[in-house]
Amino acid sequence: MKKVTLKTEIEVFDSVEELSESSNLLMKKAIEAKATAYAPYSKFKVGAAFLLDNDVIVTGNNQENAAYPSGICAERVAIWKAASDYPNTKILALAITASSSSQITSEPVAPCGACRQSLFEYEIKQKEAIEVYFMGEIGKVIKTNSILDLLPIAFDKSFL
Repeated sequence: MKKVTLKTEIEVFDSVEELSESSNLLMKKAIEAKATAYAPYSKFKVGAAFLLDNDVIVTGNNQENAAYPSGICAERVAIWKAASDYPNTKILALAITASSSSQITSEPVAPCGACRQSLFEYEIKQKEAIEVYFMGEIGKVIKTNSILDLLPIAFDKSFL
């Protein structure tokens, strides 16, 4: 047997105001997207915003459905929209924010496992890392340098 230690480095910002101007704008776009999320069942709204290498920002939000699991997460709405509308454009960064109507979400909310896997596919496709910034409704923002930092032992097409 051999033990292997995996390490992920993150940066933690005390608030969105500490981010660079472009990252702050990206998070603000995610916050705007969150406001129009359709979450009547979970009451948990998520907004996502992608910065593309052509300086376009593409947003998405979660869309729920009474026939669970027919809904879709904000990150996948936004990345599929970006890939559909800008197929030859690289994704540079992603900002995610989330809030609940039942409590203040003050801890950063990372993408779910399905989103991590979906996002990783695009990182592989473009052969370039995608920075990820995520927060709750208020408070700290976490930054990773890559989707792979969130999914260190990933499944990809090499296994097929």
